[in-house]
Amino acid sequence: MGAVEDIEGLGMKSRIGASAIIAGVVSLAGATASSTALAQTGPTQFEQSSDATAPLPPVRTDRSWRILRDRWTATDEKAYEDFITAIGESNCRTTDQCLKHAANVYRGSNPRGVNYFADCADLPYTLRGYFAWMNGLPFAFASAVAPNGYTRDVRYVASGNRIIEKAVVINWPGQQPMDGPDVLRRVSNYVSTAMYRYHPEEKRGLPADHYSSSVDPRSIRPGTNIYDPNGHVAVVYRVDPDGRIHYIDAHPDNSITRGVYGRKFVRSRPTMGAGFKNWRPVQLVGATRAPDGSLVGGRYTYTQNSDLEDFSVDQYFGTGAQNKRQWQGASFAFNGQRLDYYDWVRTAVAGRNLVYDPLTETRNMMRGLCDDLTYRVYAVEEAVSGGINRKPQPSRLPQNIYGTSGEWETYSTPSRDARLKTSFVELRDEIARFVELVETGSERVKYTGTDVRADLLSVYRQEVAACSITYTNSAGAPVELGFDEVQKRLFDLSFDPYHCPERRWGATDPAELASCRDGNTKRAWYEAEQRLRNQTERTYDVRMDFSLAQLRSGVNGSGKSSPPDIDVVGLLTSPAPQIRADIEGTVAQ
Repeated sequence: MGAVEDIEGLGMKSRIGASAIIAGVVSLAGATASSTALAQTGPTQFEQSSDATAPLPPVRTDRSWRILRDRWTATDEKAYEDFITAIGESNCRTTDQCLKHAANVYRGSNPRGVNYFADCADLPYTLRGYFAWMNGLPFAFASAVAPNGYTRDVRYVASGNRIIEKAVVINWPGQQPMDGPDVLRRVSNYVSTAMYRYHPEEKRGLPADHYSSSVDPRSIRPGTNIYDPNGHVAVVYRVDPDGRIHYIDAHPDNSITRGVYGRKFVRSRPTMGAGFKNWRPVQLVGATRAPDGSLVGGRYTYTQNSDLEDFSVDQYFGTGAQNKRQWQGASFAFNGQRLDYYDWVRTAVAGRNLVYDPLTETRNMMRGLCDDLTYRVYAVEEAVSGGINRKPQPSRLPQNIYGTSGEWETYSTPSRDARLKTSFVELRDEIARFVELVETGSERVKYTGTDVRADLLSVYRQEVAACSITYTNSAGAPVELGFDEVQKRLFDLSFDPYHCPERRWGATDPAELASCRDGNTKRAWYEAEQRLRNQTERTYDVRMDFSLAQLRSGVNGSGKSSPPDIDVVGLLTSPAPQIRADIEGTVAQ
């Protein structure tokens, strides 16, 4: 029988938070080995295929994964881009919906009774694997990593990981082909964000499934992956001509959301592997043709970084002279113009010097935030539907509220809320920057009005009026909140899934809270978690299994005493000297 190459390990992905370490190897694979496929012995060179221009294979008609070609061709890669774009542009809200949606041209070949699941780390692999399955293409994925240093959790190790085992799709002569849904299930069991956390030039272990790509219009494309070392991964589905990068991402509750690349994806030390990653080409070599035309047997090889046309480490070390010991001081420039990292990404992806329209940029950011608030409605509803808010409050928080497992991982929202808060901070900071650029006569902005602050305020208020969300309270009644109201409450929104929906949405008014069924204990926890709600940073390397008493005492690691400033109206209506000082302070950070 065909098999995914498997390895022996300790536990499934749900146990990553307590991964066992034996002889320096942390295994994320399944508990049993059932493979007769050849084990990988180390990095090998990619060998050219003789059918590089072959047309796409016919769509499969059952669960079997028959490999019809030994490598992905340029035609396959373009079809994959189209597949990703179509899903991104659709209105699907879960991985299962997306793969059964009218936007998926392969939906008619989905076997009956199969449901698809992916969290953020799984999503890129699930989409890539599904496309490969449907088109008879080879597929391999990392199934185990080893940390380059001590860690309690390989998803957040500062020194990064190296890939030590791969699982590969290989069929065997005279045996049934692999089962496609079973491969995707194994992806969900094995893959975590640890598989993305490696130095771009890591030479130990096996080649990673992805590589650090150039930041340019050719390389950043639908299907490119974006890794946030704070434990999140997204998939690019569209790149606008002005360099705005649109992505889809998944969450532990299987939901799919959409967004635009920005400062919520942090730049960090190269060992953590943050940034843009494209899929490393693989080839099945040494296979033979079966009577039905499929490939059987063989082994997998992987393209080396040195043989990849668009491999680059510029996103880590800058575009000028690169000092790989001082990555924090890297400089980024495009056509001789020195830029902030995020400005450089957008400009480089656009492939031209950009001139920003402050009013359009503000409008786009506001609409993106409105979408984010809508997605949060779904996230809170999932916790309520699961009855989590009716369960007793645990006596302690998880060991780390941002990276854990179980109910908290599936239904809490501290990471999602932190990204949301970062986007609100970014909105204020960007508006401040646009004012500074206009008032100093910069050529990087296009503005023909006479009062940029008044015009920005007008756009802001228009978008505020156009955005509202509606949540369902504990009594089953709808509660509508406008954008400005949510912004006022932003740091009161509870990330704790054991709290009532009213507190999940930051209610403080007694009338709105009247339907909340939380008792005194949950109210006390809500109040004590305020410092954690005040912070926008996601601190994965800090123990946070605090008791109520520890939170009340403000123990180290329990957050900040006050939140950052997100007041756009106050910024734009301040007297000129004050707003100028605010702008200069923001730009200098």
